[in-house]
Amino acid sequence: MAEANPQTNGFSVPAQNNITPFDPPKKPKRNKFAFACAILASMTSILLGYDIGVMSGAGLFIQDDLKISDTKLEVLMGILNVYSLLGSAAAGRTSDWIGRRYTIVLASVIFFAGALLMGFAPNYAFLMVGRFVAGIGVGYALMIAPVYTAEISPALSRGFLTSFPEVFINAGILLGYVSNYAFSKLPLHLGWRFMLGVGAIPSVFLAVGVLAMPESPRWLVLQGRLGDAKRVLEKTSDSKEEALLRLSDIKEAAGIPEECNDDVVQVPKRSHGEDVWKELLVHPTPTVKHILIAGIGIHFFQQTSGIDAVVLYSPKIFTKAGITDKDMELLCTVAVGFVKTMFILVATFLLDRVGRRPLLLTSVVGMIISLASLGISLTIIEHSTHRLFWAIALAITSVLAYVATFSIGMGPITWVYSSEIFPLRLRAQGTSMGVAVNRVMSGIISMTFLSFSKAITIGGAFFFFMGVAMVGWVFFYTLLPETQGKTLEEMQVLFGTFFGWRATMRELKKNKRVNVNPGEGDQGNVNNNGQIELGNTKH
Repeated sequence: MAEANPQTNGFSVPAQNNITPFDPPKKPKRNKFAFACAILASMTSILLGYDIGVMSGAGLFIQDDLKISDTKLEVLMGILNVYSLLGSAAAGRTSDWIGRRYTIVLASVIFFAGALLMGFAPNYAFLMVGRFVAGIGVGYALMIAPVYTAEISPALSRGFLTSFPEVFINAGILLGYVSNYAFSKLPLHLGWRFMLGVGAIPSVFLAVGVLAMPESPRWLVLQGRLGDAKRVLEKTSDSKEEALLRLSDIKEAAGIPEECNDDVVQVPKRSHGEDVWKELLVHPTPTVKHILIAGIGIHFFQQTSGIDAVVLYSPKIFTKAGITDKDMELLCTVAVGFVKTMFILVATFLLDRVGRRPLLLTSVVGMIISLASLGISLTIIEHSTHRLFWAIALAITSVLAYVATFSIGMGPITWVYSSEIFPLRLRAQGTSMGVAVNRVMSGIISMTFLSFSKAITIGGAFFFFMGVAMVGWVFFYTLLPETQGKTLEEMQVLFGTFFGWRATMRELKKNKRVNVNPGEGDQGNVNNNGQIELGNTKH
């Protein structure tokens, strides 16, 4: 029997019989097992989302009950992001040590303890201790969920599946908003404690559910457990051919010879710390440098364009817009959570159809327009001597438009993009750096927004965020190549030329056109998804 490609990255790939050149390629079915694993892993992001959502409303009641100042409220709201830095910094090393799966379990356990501490907090100081513990758990969850999902997803569905953490962050935010409204009728000293304490419940189910998931195949290979990795890849790939190709790529990245196919092998010893950090920060290659700039930059602009200011302080924004009834403020906030969740669901179905760049660039344009109209409406309301209903309506609409346009691109693509561009050897540490920048900027914005908006007016604050979003758009347009449909290892070819990545992309497309023609020689391999395999390219 003839074979279509005698050797593909060291593995024999059987030909597909009874297929003529005129038959359209069959679209593989979405892998249900990978889908289920991605959902379970990504559900840890509910923990962060719930905390963000619930604090936006609980903060109002905490301030009234504990009689704290705006400055203390700012610190309380945003400090979890700073604390989460410790979790995200430790998550890279922990996930390399105990595995991706048990790191997710650890994140759930830590957040459970933090939620209980916050729910039973008798005073401000005790509440801050609870925020510290919960922050560690959030840091772990933020870093490990997208890494695990990217490593277990087939290339064809990776954008769809790695957008799940952002989906569940939004679902958590909506649940937090609903919790605010549901418990707002309780006595003042009980309401906010129930709001915060209820967050412990989902973490229990998450910790148990995650134990049913397989370990990441990339982590298994790094442990020398090739047999286990093969079985996981066969379950999570769209075809056996793709499983073999993915395994070959991972083995090459891990330094395991292609001909080595034992169930358990000896993996070349590599430092979990110094060598990786040196390669990332001290002596990065042009490729690693470009990846770092892209991965950290997208996290930086996601947060500095003001999303946490809008989500955390939406009740305060609606108060400034002229809505004085607390129930109405909370209902408008629920509407924000609902719109944000609906549009993130739309984004998940567009990521692998439209691509990362078009969605990202369109999203940021929408954010710029929304922030401009929000700044204008709030400025008019602030300087008006009487109630302007059209300006109030414009402010509410602008907030909804902002979270919608953020959620359809900037929100999910940040996590998808940063989790898929780092090479295997640097992935855990590189992703943790992106998460660290994300949390630092989130903490700065959320802990200074009230003071910042008093200093330059609330309208001025949103004009500032608009300016940052404009700079971000230029950054994305010039430096971020499209990664749709590329395998995790081959996309490194796109990085390293910085502003010249478009020429590299054109060359890849040219090579693809040559290699899909069976009469043009065997200069490269094309896998069953129509992707060029660059497994022999050294970086």
